[in-house]
Amino acid sequence: MDSTQQQASILAVDDDSRSLMALQGLLRDMPLNVVTAKSGDEALRCVLKQDFAVILMDARMPGVDGFEAARLLTSAYEDAPSVARGYEAGAVDYIVKPLMPEILKSKISVFVDLYRNNAMLSQQIKERRIAEEHLRASQQSLRALAAHLQSVREEEWTRIAREIHDQLAQALTGLKMDVAWITSRLPEGSKALRQKAHSMSGLIDATMESVHEIMTQLRPEVLDRLGLSAAIGWQAGEFQRRSGIRCNVSLPAEDLLLDRDRSTAVFRIFQELLTNVARHAGATRTDVAVRSDSDELVLTVEDNGRGIDAEVAHSPKSFGLMGVRERVLPFGGRVDIKGVRGEGSRVTVALPKI
Repeated sequence: MDSTQQQASILAVDDDSRSLMALQGLLRDMPLNVVTAKSGDEALRCVLKQDFAVILMDARMPGVDGFEAARLLTSAYEDAPSVARGYEAGAVDYIVKPLMPEILKSKISVFVDLYRNNAMLSQQIKERRIAEEHLRASQQSLRALAAHLQSVREEEWTRIAREIHDQLAQALTGLKMDVAWITSRLPEGSKALRQKAHSMSGLIDATMESVHEIMTQLRPEVLDRLGLSAAIGWQAGEFQRRSGIRCNVSLPAEDLLLDRDRSTAVFRIFQELLTNVARHAGATRTDVAVRSDSDELVLTVEDNGRGIDAEVAHSPKSFGLMGVRERVLPFGGRVDIKGVRGEGSRVTVALPKI
């Protein structure tokens, strides 16, 4: 049974034993657990042991009187007439003796109901906080897992690209040299054989180009060899060549000094933003700017396309933009997406350097 369903307890405080006995008699027919105390000190000890829905406290008692006890239970106020003093000391109601049974029971019922409602609300708030904490912990775990999987995937892509280069690309190069050697030794007049050899050489060239494209998509060599700035410039050129969308790039004069994980994240984000422009923007121009501040790197990609709606920008179905947000989260970065219908969109990504 939870705290809202248990029998409510009230504390009756009075230095007069007869008053306490009379009060217990008046409340006998109510579903209450009545606890008594004969002084303010004893009342304070009772409150330290358990929670009470209502405290009925005599104002005038020897030692710690009702006013002082109320202050100790709540907070202190300056001296005032007795009724005002009671309210200022923390009391929420005041009944003048002799007590009228109907009035007393009515007021107690009201405050017990309030107590139970507050207890129920507190329990609901507590349960909601626990649920929110569990959800927050789950989200953090999922994001940590996503970041780990992203890192593992990049490492695997790098390994595959290296193996393709070391094995398949070198094998194709050797095959190309063998075909050239055979072609050079074909007898005069073997036109058909020479055409076939030429065709084989062209097929090998096309295959080598495809292999190079696959390696580049897996892990751009320029990113590891020349750094992030060169990789962004190269990717912008590739984007313009393939899409036909003019791409203007503004890069800082100095090198972009970021660790491998951050450089990879920025480059992959840049690739995703360009992909979004090509697929959805209907743009003819894209402006790319990279700014390197003392503590963060800021990437801005702006287009002159149809403009992204706020609803679309934050939709859970916008997987590309969702991926951009997820990539910056492990580093404490931020993403700002703005669009104006018919005028274009601008995405700004800021990533702390450390």
